Amino acid sequence: MFKWIISCLLLGSVAFGAQINWAKDFQSGMALAKGQNKPVLFVFSRHTCKYCVLLEETTFKDQKVIEMLNSRFVPIISYTDENDYTPNHLYTPGTPAIWFLYPSSEPMFQPLMGAVDAQNFLKALTIVDEEFKNSTNGKAK
Repeated sequence: MFKWIISCLLLGSVAFGAQINWAKDFQSGMALAKGQNKPVLFVFSRHTCKYCVLLEETTFKDQKVIEMLNSRFVPIISYTDENDYTPNHLYTPGTPAIWFLYPSSEPMFQPLMGAVDAQNFLKALTIVDEEFKNSTNGKAK
């Protein structure tokens, strides 16, 4: 009986897969990024946006994307239709807007706009990760 329960638990965890460990909110995510000296993935999104939903249902469910985000980044998502906090300097008129930030909250690059497929998103994550490592110890220049 014990083996059966363990098997069910293991199968359940594989079936549901891992998820992105989103920060609770912008402020706590930035504090975590500073403490761990990691770059931030900040997504400005909306539940009723077709491309936001596409991004969340495809790219953000890809296991390689999830693993890389959870290990090397602090992921934060802000929903405009939930009135989540978004700093003025990261506001964009369109969604989804995908920002990569230094722990200081300064943008590393201009935002990626729209849904990005998992393969290209992984390429972007690799570029951002390398840029962050090559910057002055991950601090904005």
